[in-house]
Amino acid sequence: MAGFARRCVSGAALPAVKRLGIVGCGQMGTGIAIVAARHAQVEVLGLDAFPASLERARKFVQGWAEKEVTKGRMTDEDVKAFLGRIHFQELGDSAAMKAEVPTLDFVVEAVSENIDTKRACFDALQAAGFPEESVLATNTSSISITKLAAKVPRPERVIGMHFMNPVPVMPLVEVIRGLRTDAATLDATLELCRAMKKEHSTSEDRPGFLANRILMPYINEAVFALQDGVGTATDIDKTMKLGTGVPMGPLTLADFIGLDTCLSIMQVLHRDLGDSKYRPAPLLVNYVEAGWLGKKTKRGFYDYS
Repeated sequence: MAGFARRCVSGAALPAVKRLGIVGCGQMGTGIAIVAARHAQVEVLGLDAFPASLERARKFVQGWAEKEVTKGRMTDEDVKAFLGRIHFQELGDSAAMKAEVPTLDFVVEAVSENIDTKRACFDALQAAGFPEESVLATNTSSISITKLAAKVPRPERVIGMHFMNPVPVMPLVEVIRGLRTDAATLDATLELCRAMKKEHSTSEDRPGFLANRILMPYINEAVFALQDGVGTATDIDKTMKLGTGVPMGPLTLADFIGLDTCLSIMQVLHRDLGDSKYRPAPLLVNYVEAGWLGKKTKRGFYDYS
């Protein structure tokens, strides 16, 4: 399909999405690109500042499609069409950016959890001619949507789309409406969720939203328990996994998410809510400072080498 229809809200429906941009082609961005091309069947443009990231994304997409064929979920024809819908471009190529960005109907920013980095991406999109009527979504898991939207020309077109990792597997998108996000933008975002075959929940624009307001203090408390010698990492995870029925323990989950991401979110919660219960565990800070960030660096609370 060339694009999917959007419901009209108060007579202010936006044009159907035909081209979706993804800024940041790491694990999250690449996963978003996959579900958009596979399920919503829109054309996807992956943008990243680093050529190595683009190359890894290309290989991951190809590998994912090959595995789907092996599992009987896609045919060779499906793969050909799927791969034909995904393209990649360097964020720093100004000429290509000015040619491509004005054609995007909807963009999902999926760079690291840092407000300055995200704003720099927003600035790059605006400089390249990002259309005023197009939606600018951010995959932030904790930063205020209202704050991120404050410095763009059309804050009513900015919204949060917090995908869960791994994106092709996890069924939920947490949608966050900023103070100035309008009804048409929300409606278009929910339609995109449905087209991607995702369930959605909605959250007010508060620090950590719903998922991380609950999850990150849980992980942080597990780190405190490890730091204080209450139990080993294995015993902490075993207790929570077998004792409460969660699929993985909090320290394993933290390694999977990335300890730098966990720390960043805890810092946002602590700063913006001003409650000492959100103080990041010193051991979590130590691990991040040591470069032990979890599975992606092959060392976190567990050794993955």
